[in-house]
Amino acid sequence: MTAPRVRRASLDDAGAIARIWHDGWADGHAGHVPGELYRHRTAASYPPRVRARLASTWVAEAGGAVRGFVVVVDAEVEQVYVDAAARGSGVAAALLARAESVVADAGHDRAWLAVVAGNARARRFYERSGWVDAGPLDYAAEVAGGVVVVPCRRYEKPVTGAGAGGPRPRRPRAR
Repeated sequence: MTAPRVRRASLDDAGAIARIWHDGWADGHAGHVPGELYRHRTAASYPPRVRARLASTWVAEAGGAVRGFVVVVDAEVEQVYVDAAARGSGVAAALLARAESVVADAGHDRAWLAVVAGNARARRFYERSGWVDAGPLDYAAEVAGGVVVVPCRRYEKPVTGAGAGGPRPRRPRAR
């Protein structure tokens, strides 16, 4: 696989993003989130969520296809997913580096993200990438008609290039 190229997402990428998100979410969250949330995360639930986030989404292309994506909202790295076939290829690292730059360029001095406690693979990746487990976080995951609270771990990382005294991270947003 060729080295990934990270770029802004477009509407043309929505189908690939929805597939990667659905498959990756199921893989990383099965057995680790409340059953109510799992029941809401059907394949049909992803396309509208993708479209709502396109302006805050970047994709990584490699080998002529979208291999992963990242969503950044304020100081939060809200979503990071990589196609299973592209794991270990540098796609996730490229996406996370872009997310950190986006957070810093927005004037924040610290990026944060939520990880389901049982998602050991993701937690190891973030720790290898310099992120630190800052403690428990009850994350309000959006679902049709409300939210489901998901026990997570909050990971943080100082980001370079941020202006001194920039905005502090906001309270968790619904996923």
